[in-house]
Amino acid sequence: MSLLKRIGGGDSLNSSGGQAAPTGAPAGPMGGQQYQPAPSNNGSQPEALRRPTVAPGAAPAGGRGDMMELKARVQNKLIAELDPKMDLSRLDEVRRQVEDVFNQILDSENLILTRVERARLFDMVEAEILGYGPIQPLLKDDTISEVMVNGPRQVFIERKGKLELTSITFQNDEHVMRVVDRIVAPLGRRIDESSPLVDARLPDGSRVNIIIPPLALNGPTITIRKFSKKPLSVDDLIRFGSMTPEIATFLKACVESSLNIVISGGTGSGKTTLLNVMSSFIPSDERIITVENAAELQLRQDHVITLESRPANIEGKGEVTIRDLVMNCLRMRPERIVVGECRGGEALDMLQAMNTGHDGSMTTAHSNSPRDTLSRMETMVLMAGMDLPIKAIREQIASAIDLIVHQERMRDGSRRIVAVTEVQGMEGDVVVMQDIFVFEQTGVEGGKVIGRLKATGVRPKFIDKFEQYNIYLPPNIFGYTDKFF
Repeated sequence: MSLLKRIGGGDSLNSSGGQAAPTGAPAGPMGGQQYQPAPSNNGSQPEALRRPTVAPGAAPAGGRGDMMELKARVQNKLIAELDPKMDLSRLDEVRRQVEDVFNQILDSENLILTRVERARLFDMVEAEILGYGPIQPLLKDDTISEVMVNGPRQVFIERKGKLELTSITFQNDEHVMRVVDRIVAPLGRRIDESSPLVDARLPDGSRVNIIIPPLALNGPTITIRKFSKKPLSVDDLIRFGSMTPEIATFLKACVESSLNIVISGGTGSGKTTLLNVMSSFIPSDERIITVENAAELQLRQDHVITLESRPANIEGKGEVTIRDLVMNCLRMRPERIVVGECRGGEALDMLQAMNTGHDGSMTTAHSNSPRDTLSRMETMVLMAGMDLPIKAIREQIASAIDLIVHQERMRDGSRRIVAVTEVQGMEGDVVVMQDIFVFEQTGVEGGKVIGRLKATGVRPKFIDKFEQYNIYLPPNIFGYTDKFF
């Protein structure tokens, strides 16, 4: 993407070169509000931060009093003076050039800005050229877990499980689309009226979903689910209350003993985060192959092969689905297969892999309960186009899956494991399941859900498999007080 297209100002310059856009035209491509992560005590921004000081003898502040107008003026002059052919991939060099030109422009304008104002203005300009425009500060804020752009005039964030409306806006739909292009272009993806939705990822692994008009009536809509720069560990989930130390010990034993595990839950319940943590329990001397729509898993083992699906090109050709990748990875001598999420016919191939010696496989699936997970698996197997009887499908599921870990997003925004359920086998036409741990809510204090994941006292049938791997769990994990199993 060229510099002029990136900042979208090529048409906003008039013939005098570097002057503001004509009256009635957009003032510049950076018409968004700035994100303020820490407002002042009285809830309003100090006057010094809202209005730059104009030096004596400078032009009247008719169009400069507001920081947004000053930003537009500086932006237009940057467009005129920067080399449009500069290599934007060389970030450090581009940043130095932008800063040099930026300082020259401010000096030529005879404006006196405080150090805070100057830094703030440069951050806004830099975000448009090298970052993701008005939402760049949100992506840098580690307290924010999700960013939702609902068209140019509304941006929400999720912080501590709660949604908040920000004061950030874009100038118009075209401004949002420039950010969209900046996200999808490096990945070789495309988005236009003929293909108005796309899944993508940011360089840091954050998941992005984009849908644009005519499907999105509010304007281009971007949903970014951020991933922490440092992957969450099992200790973090224990600290957050998502699981208990006993559950962590149990799940670690399940992974190390090569059980086939499905992590289920609703949208935003933390399935991928839990899958990433549980994948960290896989021994480092095993060959791991991950299959995802958009590569998100952050495994730290040495022997990891990451596969990512690909949509069709503009001619409708070249699509590679999750199912294609699952079938292919069976030829790659995997010891562990980790599928980011089963959504369709790949569920059949995943079950067949689990039933043909590829133990220790893991995946996630959308569902409302462990029992609902099995119903979803049946439906996804039918989506493979194979005319199989329901009983045969259920036998495949009962034979393949050992454990279902169900996670939910609670009313207070916290994400917790609420059930750990064993799949025990078939009785007639019914798959038999048994809860090993169940979340018990004891109340609500100050809007926070109070409860604990407790053992049901049931000894899982696969406990004998632990012994084959020389794993022995203390009996108190399952609610017993006698000797080790």
